[in-house]
Amino acid sequence: MATGTFDLLHPGHGIYLNEAKKLGGEDAKLYVVIARDSTVEKRKRYPIVGEQQRLELIKMIKGVDEAYLGNENGDFLKIVEEINPDIIAIGADQRHDITKLQKAINKRGLKAKVERVKAYHNAELDSSCKIIKKIKKMDFKGKINDNCD
Repeated sequence: MATGTFDLLHPGHGIYLNEAKKLGGEDAKLYVVIARDSTVEKRKRYPIVGEQQRLELIKMIKGVDEAYLGNENGDFLKIVEEINPDIIAIGADQRHDITKLQKAINKRGLKAKVERVKAYHNAELDSSCKIIKKIKKMDFKGKINDNCD
């Protein structure tokens, strides 16, 4: 199982999802949980792309077997209980305390093992935040289509 916001998709997201699936072995299924807009607003910033569209995009990615929206109340372990994965893959740049998360999972009697994906796509635009910052700095010199509704 992989989780994330997946706002403004970039190659780092693809690497994370590919590596998450590899953790499960040859016949693994990859379940992806997309953070709700309300959760993203509380923890990061306002998402650029809404939760339904982010869900739709993740479902289109090769290698993703199933994708779901997270719980509205922010209880991450609720969806872990529902999916019951063998592994929860944490991205190289995600700020989760793996030991703390594993203890919480064990406390609920769940079997999932938490593992951090080590592969990371190091590039100029390897995070949604960097993409947003670049767009904010750009001078489009009037070359934006005003007719995009």
